[in-house]
Amino acid sequence: MVTALPAVYRSTVGRKAVMAVTGGILVLFLIAHAFGNLKVFLGPAEFDHYAAWLRTIGEPALPHRWFLSLLEIVLTVSVILHMWSAVTLARAARRARPIRYAARTRSHAHGYAVHTMRYGGVVIALFVVWHLLDLTFGAVNPLHGNGTPYTRIVADFAPSRWYITVFYVAAVLLVGAHLRHGIRSAVQTLGLASRRSYAAYDRLAAVVSIALVAAFLAVPIAVTFGWVK
Repeated sequence: MVTALPAVYRSTVGRKAVMAVTGGILVLFLIAHAFGNLKVFLGPAEFDHYAAWLRTIGEPALPHRWFLSLLEIVLTVSVILHMWSAVTLARAARRARPIRYAARTRSHAHGYAVHTMRYGGVVIALFVVWHLLDLTFGAVNPLHGNGTPYTRIVADFAPSRWYITVFYVAAVLLVGAHLRHGIRSAVQTLGLASRRSYAAYDRLAAVVSIALVAAFLAVPIAVTFGWVK
């Protein structure tokens, strides 16, 4: 069984399964992260308490911040494997068809989805790096890591920094498009949907992606328009 694992990972089906599973892990994290972000609307004390609680999960069984560190490791590995699967599958597809067809046989919708997943994934990866430097490490935040988690968010999306909000909105919309296609692809790859149930999963993908986009955009838009101060 162990000797068969490398062959499985080298196969197209194996890499698609890796992409689907790691994508599922990342979607679950996004759902939890979105719920946490919405605590901003409960006020500074509630949000800062939540941010502090994340570092104490598992205590005293686990040392301080161990759960969060383990979560970060799992997410990092998932992102790396997800991107590795995407890159290797794209290369395999190009090798299988080195010369483009004279006539386009793919639908516009499918072509749009492929380009969204391919180039959108790169933009999303860059956005995640910026997001970490901004609100996690504070390197590009106006408060430079000072203040509380709540005040760093308010400073980041202040009305005078509207361009940051515009960038955030554009990136999150791209994440939503990536999620919509990714969830549908994962359902097909893992064999969870039949022809009859695929339409239901397609609607589920749309609902999940729209809900996550709305949740993630609620905070920066509320701060920019002065609804959260």
